[in-house]
Amino acid sequence: MQQVRLQTERLVFRKPDASDLTPYTSYCQSDRTRFVGGPFDGVQAFEKLAAMIGHWELRGFGRLVVVHRTTGRALGHVGAMQLSTDELPELTWTLWAGEDEGKGYATEACEAYRDHARNELGVSTVIARIMQDNLPSRRLAERLGGVLNVNAQPPKWMANAVTYDFAI
Repeated sequence: MQQVRLQTERLVFRKPDASDLTPYTSYCQSDRTRFVGGPFDGVQAFEKLAAMIGHWELRGFGRLVVVHRTTGRALGHVGAMQLSTDELPELTWTLWAGEDEGKGYATEACEAYRDHARNELGVSTVIARIMQDNLPSRRLAERLGGVLNVNAQPPKWMANAVTYDFAI
C-alpha cells in the first residue's frame, strides 16, 4: 500500500485512523452532512469512517484527513473514492466544522490532492458528484476546473446530484 507524503504551507495530509473517530462522529451527527445523506448516528459514523479506512486496502488509494499544520487539529477530509471500478474515481472533500470555512482550507486541500492524484497516482480524470443545491461545493468544483456534465445521470444513492468532470 502506498505511503502518502503530502503537505502544503498550512496543511498536512494523512490516512484516516482511529484517532479521527471522535471529530468525525461530531461532523457526522451535525447538519454539515445534510448534502451527503446525514445527519448520521454514532454507529453510522463508525461505519463510514471504517469504510474510508478500508477503501485504502481495497483500492490502494483513498481519502486523506486534512490536518492543520500548526495546531495538529483534523479539519476534514479530501481525496478520491471509487465505489465501483466501472466508474471514474470521485474527488470528494469536506470540512468537519463550520468554523473552518472561508479560510481557503478546502481549496488548498483539493488543489494539493489533485496534484497528488496526477503526479503520484497517475490519475488523469476524476468526477465530483455534488448535491444540486450545495452551492459552496459547486463553486469550489468550478474553481478547481471542474466542468458540469449536463448529460451525467446521478447515482441512485444521490438522486439530486450533479456531476463535474475534471481532467487533471
